[in-house]
Amino acid sequence: MHFKRQAELLKGLKGIGPNTQAVLMGMLPELGKLSRREISKLVGVAPLARDSGKSRGKRSIWGGRADVRSALYMSTLSSMRHEPVIMQFRDRLRAAGKAPKVVIVACMRKLLSMINAVIKSGQPWSATYSQVGNASQNA
Repeated sequence: MHFKRQAELLKGLKGIGPNTQAVLMGMLPELGKLSRREISKLVGVAPLARDSGKSRGKRSIWGGRADVRSALYMSTLSSMRHEPVIMQFRDRLRAAGKAPKVVIVACMRKLLSMINAVIKSGQPWSATYSQVGNASQNA
């Protein structure tokens, strides 16, 4: 897909500005070609295990593309205040007692999944996507 078309698609997401668009398109050409889990791991926002033998370590994020992760972090902070889908997700995690940084990273992963889905489908973002996705997951 052409960069101009991708930029147009990303304008519909609140919190994704021109700088984040440039970083995503320039440093993450795999957008829209990978699954949500693969793209999360590539960026470095997937929780990875630190297990050895019987020892079970705490899950944390590491590796991936730090520049993309930094741009995504700033966009997520804005999205957590203005994008209704991310706001509901944030509130649900907070109500469950999750730590503030865990909530931010989970929202980063959610936003990245939304971006990936928009690029993959070639359709502008609509909040009804998440409702359709949740309905199909529950079925």
